[in-house]
Amino acid sequence: MTTIVDYGAGNLRSVQNTMEELGAPFETTNSADIVSKATKVILPGVGHFGQMLAALDQLGLREPILARLQAGVPFLGICVGLQCLFEGSEEAPGIQGLGVFPGLIKRFVGDARIPHMGWNSLDRVKPSKLLAGLDENAYTYFAHSYYAPVNNATAATCTYIQPYAAVIEHENIHAVQFHPEKSGPVGLQVVRNFVEI
Repeated sequence: MTTIVDYGAGNLRSVQNTMEELGAPFETTNSADIVSKATKVILPGVGHFGQMLAALDQLGLREPILARLQAGVPFLGICVGLQCLFEGSEEAPGIQGLGVFPGLIKRFVGDARIPHMGWNSLDRVKPSKLLAGLDENAYTYFAHSYYAPVNNATAATCTYIQPYAAVIEHENIHAVQFHPEKSGPVGLQVVRNFVEI
């Protein structure tokens, strides 16, 4: 059973639709008690870094999520659900992220249109469970103004203005900057791969 964390993210219904299309059992909750017992966790994300962390804190979800990560439970973060794994973000100075990975989420700076919205290809930098069965440079759908730094956990990058972490995989922790729920058959395969971990 996969537990989808409901803290008010705008893409929650799309993620639920994807799970339903896969026929994968799931529950949706904002209960810290239920999250603390979850055997698999999806943290969706759309919108503002600071608002997301404030909602998690208000619902008492920060500690249960961190405890599940430390317990080795498979975890999938989507978009801001990836960004929150870092220490903080330029989008919300002074707001502490989950701090699973070192570094700061930064805003794109350059001549290209910001936010980065639309389809872009992935560049794999190491083997990836999430991307199993997909083309080496599969295209996925992005919608974001801020990006995560490339680090040792980066399984695939995307380049928009500059390279950034598009897929992160470290032990039980998986996260994607793109929106699998909006990425057609490729996104469906990514979620299927996570469910089957």
